[in-house]
Amino acid sequence: MEFRREKTVAWALNGCNVGLDAKAGVTLPGTVEHAEEAIGAVKAGKVIAVPTDTLYGFACDACSPEAVNRIYEIKGRKLTSPLAICVGDVWDIKRFAVTDHLPDGLLDSLLPGPVTVVLSRGESSILEKSLNPGLETIGVRVPDSDFIRVIARGSGSALALTSANLSGQQSSICIKDFEDLWTRCAFVFDGGMIPAGRAGSTVVEIAEQGKYKILRPGSAMEETIAILEKYSLLDGNDTTI
Repeated sequence: MEFRREKTVAWALNGCNVGLDAKAGVTLPGTVEHAEEAIGAVKAGKVIAVPTDTLYGFACDACSPEAVNRIYEIKGRKLTSPLAICVGDVWDIKRFAVTDHLPDGLLDSLLPGPVTVVLSRGESSILEKSLNPGLETIGVRVPDSDFIRVIARGSGSALALTSANLSGQQSSICIKDFEDLWTRCAFVFDGGMIPAGRAGSTVVEIAEQGKYKILRPGSAMEETIAILEKYSLLDGNDTTI
């Protein structure tokens, strides 16, 4: 493990920080001291690039159709591919999705962390209908990352969030990975190399009472399943149930 860690650190120094000075005008440290710049950009309808606990992501106001469209343009992403949202705290989720059917304590056990929970939007969701039109569910993240959670809280809404890369290309674990896209963001916030790898969050649908479906294994599948089964949820993909 130590050998792998040393290799990872060396790669970060040699592969992720080379050439950053050339575009330093659009980068800022990804620390809470710079959260006000990020919040201001989000409120102005801009797209920013931010570190999370799993990958770097593009983020904007989830309730701004113009900003959401900008993310699709930057990524070259099909409009039919849905975006997840990020909120600052677990208790915010109920503003955007239906949670009444879930066992008490489940969401607090899963989040904050490297998990995207997919829930029904419901009629009371304050999300714009233009976000993921036609879909009755929404993926929600509460990353284990103070910086992006402060931004989400300060936005007064939710952040639309997707990986910071061109659609179809590998995900980014340092800002060097998506250097060609820096100038298309209002700010790029540098949090260094993210050590979680490129698997991204584990995506689990828990929209149906008593059941779960793993939609993407991600970086925390085993831990996520253990928590879900602790709360007596059954695997909705298991045809033997």
